[in-house]
Amino acid sequence: MIKVLIADDQTLVRQGFRSLLGFSDAVEVVAEAGDGEQVLHALGEHAVDVLLLDLQMPRLTGLQVLERIHQQRLGVSVIVLTTFDDDAKLLECARLGARGYLLKDVSLEQLSSAIIRVAAGELLIEPLVTRRVIHGLQRQAQDFEHVVNPEALTQRELDVLRYMAGGYSNREIASAIHLTEGTVKNHVSSILSKFGVRDRTRAVLKAMEMGLIGGG
Repeated sequence: MIKVLIADDQTLVRQGFRSLLGFSDAVEVVAEAGDGEQVLHALGEHAVDVLLLDLQMPRLTGLQVLERIHQQRLGVSVIVLTTFDDDAKLLECARLGARGYLLKDVSLEQLSSAIIRVAAGELLIEPLVTRRVIHGLQRQAQDFEHVVNPEALTQRELDVLRYMAGGYSNREIASAIHLTEGTVKNHVSSILSKFGVRDRTRAVLKAMEMGLIGGG
């Protein structure tokens, strides 16, 4: 059973998500939070696999919560709930390691599928949100410093990149394509260098922009 924490400052929104997930056999809502401080407290009190996180919350915003999770390496997969109001915030969420992005009007099937996939380690970005994040990356040229036309990836780097998009760790990738973990790490470093990015999430988003892998 996947343990879920719902974080939104609107009670009706939290109740709506809880009611939807009540129909899923794979998901259990273990806690709710109405502000950022409550989120961090709940993460300390409960074993949580996936956090559904609204960005607009009192005391600590969703971005501030993501920053704490990132700094403290809390090990929870985060799906950001968005209403499309701010591309820059979505880009910052990507930088801080959010694993997924969903609109608040998702169906039960979409929500359950997203939670299951993210809990399994996949990077899930709803296609329309993906385009907005990519547009944000394009507008912030510093995210792709020193890169005008990224060097072509080798076939092995493309293989590694596709597993990265699935959320696989270096060790899992090494096992899947029969390489040493050190070799995979070198391939990942090469991919980041060629794309001119600093982390795996940005590399995956850049690959989506270039059409090397699919999104959503």
